[in-house]
Amino acid sequence: MNAVLAPHGTNPAFEAPAREDTVAVVLFGTGVVGGAWLRLLNTPAGARLRLVGAANSRWQTTDPNCLADRGLRENLDRGGDRRDDAALLAALDASAAKTKVILDATASDGLAATHAVWLAQGYHVVTANKAAAGGALEVWRALSEGARCRNRRYGDAATVGAGLPVITTLRRLRACGDELLNLEGVFSGSLSWLFSRYDGIVPFSELLRDARERGYSEPDPRADLSGQDVARKLLILARSAGFELEPGDIEVENLVPETLRGLPLQDFMARTHELDAALAARHADAASRGRRLRYLAHLDRDGVARVGLRAVSEDHPTSGLRGTDNLFALTTTRYQTRPLVIQGPGAGADVTAQALLGDILSLSGDGKAVISEYV
Repeated sequence: MNAVLAPHGTNPAFEAPAREDTVAVVLFGTGVVGGAWLRLLNTPAGARLRLVGAANSRWQTTDPNCLADRGLRENLDRGGDRRDDAALLAALDASAAKTKVILDATASDGLAATHAVWLAQGYHVVTANKAAAGGALEVWRALSEGARCRNRRYGDAATVGAGLPVITTLRRLRACGDELLNLEGVFSGSLSWLFSRYDGIVPFSELLRDARERGYSEPDPRADLSGQDVARKLLILARSAGFELEPGDIEVENLVPETLRGLPLQDFMARTHELDAALAARHADAASRGRRLRYLAHLDRDGVARVGLRAVSEDHPTSGLRGTDNLFALTTTRYQTRPLVIQGPGAGADVTAQALLGDILSLSGDGKAVISEYV
């Protein structure tokens, strides 16, 4: 132990005696989302949960006193035991709780690659990490197989829309025999904010810097502007609707010119003005036709999928979007006259953490595997 994590406050989850429906949890990732989830653990909603291990990228603890400390996140930032995933899983195995959950609140590709292994080993996995479900089709199938074989749950509600009920809605409609005919919407909070504010007068690069300062975009805005995050979310939704697509099956428009893609971040930020002319021209063209620019994701009944900047009419569901809202418009065989629209905050630590908590609390004793029912 490199630093002593002395308790200075207790977690209500440790104060009550263990109940039959207690859920043991190991948390990977104590950053913004993980920290928000820890705050929820300190509320009555977290009373059923027992945190038996927590880790950031370097340090971890399985000490009950340290885990019960309300300053756990900050203490782990200062130090703890060296990160050892095997020790974390051993603490989970040692728990007397019937339901054992691994919670991945990171964006780590390496950790996501272990999700299917964890399911196959008999753990439930709950995550906001899109890298597994939004990666190669063989990984998606491995998630399904791991969940099915061990009758475990893969809780992925937080991977799209920060927990807006779009994945669950798609799966429920499919289970009821409904068929998705068209899916369209704005799946990125940062791109929603940018294009709902862009008027062709204030340069786009100025808005981009503003979004970054407000924390609406990724530290490197190219992660948003590339369209890859939106494509990954569309891939998860398409698979939830029954389309076995590969990442390469989605046509993606990258808003970053090739000359800016490989630059160091500081150099890119110094040259963001090079985005302005092309986007101003597209805005002017759209405005001349009474339309607005939106960065849309689209999937049709034949599995044709694309994401990119589109000029939408004023009666389009996304035309009136404001702020960082996401919107998902689902047209199905039973929702043909008007699409089923799901709209709300598509980003934010608190709502994402709530989605993670909801997936954990939904686990029953037998842990019926949701993902395997529909893949």
